[in-house]
Amino acid sequence: MSDTKVVSLVSGGIDSPVASYLMSERGAQVILLHMDNSPYSDGRSLENVKAIAERLEEYTGREFPLYSAPHGISQGIIHEKCASNYQCVMCKRLMQKTARNLAEKLGASAIVMGDSLGQVASQTLRNIKGECFDLGFPILRPLIGLDKLEIMDVAKRIGTYEISIRPAKGCTIVPSKAVTDADPAKMAEFTAAVDAESLAARIAGEAVRIR
Repeated sequence: MSDTKVVSLVSGGIDSPVASYLMSERGAQVILLHMDNSPYSDGRSLENVKAIAERLEEYTGREFPLYSAPHGISQGIIHEKCASNYQCVMCKRLMQKTARNLAEKLGASAIVMGDSLGQVASQTLRNIKGECFDLGFPILRPLIGLDKLEIMDVAKRIGTYEISIRPAKGCTIVPSKAVTDADPAKMAEFTAAVDAESLAARIAGEAVRIR
C-alpha cells in the first residue's frame, strides 16, 4: 500500500485516530479530515484533533496533514429537512460524500472511518449500508471487527487516548432516539431533500488545511 493515499475522517474521539494509525502502519499516506460541527459543538474538539495529528506524527514519524470542513452547515440542513431520528445516519452520509469529494481533489483512493460494528446506533449493519449505498468510492473500516477495549488498548499504546478523553462539548444536535435500521427509501428521500451531492461539494470546497 506504499503508494496509497487515503482521507481519514477523524473526530476528537478514541476510535478514528486508531483507524488512521492502523492505515498508516499498512503503508497508506493518511490525510486527516475533521468535520467541524460548530455551532453544534465547541472549539475544544478541533484543538484535540490538532493534538492527535501531532501525536500521530510523533509516534509514527510520518506526516498527517489535517483539513477541517464546516460540517455544522450540513447538520443544520439535515435537522431542518429530515426526520429527527435520521440525523446521525444522514450526518455520516454527508460526511462520507464530503470526504469523497476532498479525496478526489487531493488524489486519494479511499476514505477511512473508525466504525466498529454495532458500537453505536449509526454503526449497525443496516445503517452502515444506508449511509453509503450510492457513494461510488471505497470506504476502509480497519476497526470494524474490534471491540472498544481492543481499540482503547491501541489508543493508549500510541498515545492518543489521553488526548481523546480531554473534555469537549459533544454534538448538541444528536436526536434523543436515533434510528438503528435505516430504511433505504427514506434515506433516498432525505438525500434528495438536502440535495446531498451539491451540499457535499460545497462543504468539501470550503475545507482548509489547518496543519
